[in-house]
Amino acid sequence: MRNLIRHKLGWVFIAAAFIAVISLSAWIHYRIDLTAEKRFSLSGSTKTLLQQLDTPVTVKVFLTGDLPADYRKLSSAVKDLLTEFRDQSGNYVRVSFEQPGADMPDTARYQLYDSLARLGVVFERSETVAEGDAKATTQVIMPAALVYYKNRRPYAIDLRSSRKVFKTFNVVNDVPQEDKEATRNAAEALLEYKFADAIDKLTRKYIPTVAYVTGNGEPESYTVSDLGESLRNEYRLAVLDLKKMYPRADEVDALVIVKPTIPFTEEDKLKLDQYVMHGGKIIWFVDKLYAEMDSLMRNQAGFVAYDRDLKLDDLLFKYGVRINDNLLQDLNCSKIPLVIGYNPDNSPRIQRLPWPYYPFLSAGNDNPISHNLDRVLPIFPSGIDTVQAPGIRKTILLASDTNSRVLSAPAMISLKNVMEEMQAGIDPRQFSRSHVPVAVLLEGKFRSLFANRLLQHVKDSVEQSGGQPFAAENATPTKQIVVSDADIVTNAVSNTTGPMAMGMLPLENYRFANREFFLNCVDYLVSNNGIFESRNKDVTLRLLDKTKVAEQRTLWQVVNIGVPVAAVLLFGGILQWRRKRKYAATVQQ
Repeated sequence: MRNLIRHKLGWVFIAAAFIAVISLSAWIHYRIDLTAEKRFSLSGSTKTLLQQLDTPVTVKVFLTGDLPADYRKLSSAVKDLLTEFRDQSGNYVRVSFEQPGADMPDTARYQLYDSLARLGVVFERSETVAEGDAKATTQVIMPAALVYYKNRRPYAIDLRSSRKVFKTFNVVNDVPQEDKEATRNAAEALLEYKFADAIDKLTRKYIPTVAYVTGNGEPESYTVSDLGESLRNEYRLAVLDLKKMYPRADEVDALVIVKPTIPFTEEDKLKLDQYVMHGGKIIWFVDKLYAEMDSLMRNQAGFVAYDRDLKLDDLLFKYGVRINDNLLQDLNCSKIPLVIGYNPDNSPRIQRLPWPYYPFLSAGNDNPISHNLDRVLPIFPSGIDTVQAPGIRKTILLASDTNSRVLSAPAMISLKNVMEEMQAGIDPRQFSRSHVPVAVLLEGKFRSLFANRLLQHVKDSVEQSGGQPFAAENATPTKQIVVSDADIVTNAVSNTTGPMAMGMLPLENYRFANREFFLNCVDYLVSNNGIFESRNKDVTLRLLDKTKVAEQRTLWQVVNIGVPVAAVLLFGGILQWRRKRKYAATVQQ
């Protein structure tokens, strides 16, 4: 190396080598992920999806500009992820960060915001208070992105997590407080899945068909408006009357059964059973007991919850689950507005009281459907037991919290009783059960309920009517999901604004993750791309001790700013002193 430097052309070779390394680094990207949770590594299915792209995909990210600290971190994570997407796709993923309407007049900017909102872009108003200052700054943030592919409608992505993480609290006495750092951290964990899922849905060549089953009293009103709209946006939506036709697994990818109220006949069950035996998938949202909030509001004295007797017990038991004839309560629950008296002017006095029949549901394990999902809100759910079914793997998707109890049917539901219990003080010992299942995923080879029960002429009739021979068991594994509350996927209807979103209660300015849970269920059943594995990614939150940061702020500012400057000055002073001594000695000689 020393000889190369002394050579008259040495510096030319060094400069050329330097330029060559810089040029190669612009084209070749390689990094090693040393994090324990592999936060910077893409799953195999995502890499396959990106490497198969043959047409550019454009991503416009709106989370940029002067952002609060938590959103700056999320924006940086989005940038890092999409850079990796670009590299893995061979530059077929093209990314831009934009602030829509930044230089527009107010009227034009609001019109642009309105058009973006219709595409699904979300807006959030953030208020920040400077430390040591009473002034608050309000700004509009767009934690969203739009993914474009060919001439198709752009796919909107909400970069926030649908899961809100709360600090530790007492469910009886405390008001839960959101842990913003943990919530944004959960959002980072889902970024890969959200962008990969958007690209997959835009580029897929086959769109699955999902059928909404009718014929047994399932709702066909505005109460399933959000369900229908959600399915229509991502799948081919069909309506299938079970009384008139046989569902075929080669024509319909999944059936959705929501809140049946009329008992199923043996013929109905046979149709569904044979659909499953030939590889079909079903999502069951079943209210085993009659328990409706409308009845309670009409009859303030209360009502008795009783078994609807839908005749589905034997079929579901054969598949591996039993919906119990009980009602589930939990102290970690939503609140409902109740009239507790009247003011002197005769206007009602309203108070929001905890309603344990609306328990918050979450995943108690790392399953691919409800992992990293916010709380799901049911209305009068029942508990589910898993039972022995050879060859069937069962996964609990949703369960109650740790302060639960069940009331066996017939159960008396009374506003007065609940109000008296809440006001008098709850005895936690009465809520001694934990993690009562409400949603279960079943996977494997199912065996028919009608195996060895039908005569040959009945089997021939089934083949003639359904176009497929009677099957006693699955030839290939399939999947089902059973949920013991149908109101998870129905929506309330406002007298003024019309149908509300799933997971929203009247007079409650909060949307629970019911829609996300439902769409995850459907997507898991009908998709075979493996992208769901990226939902299980976890990003460990490593925070500094805030108390120590506040107490030792000055010390660490000195260490991080003053010490490096002092070290440079000291090093420079020593170097200058040595130079003076050296050249002073030379002059004297």
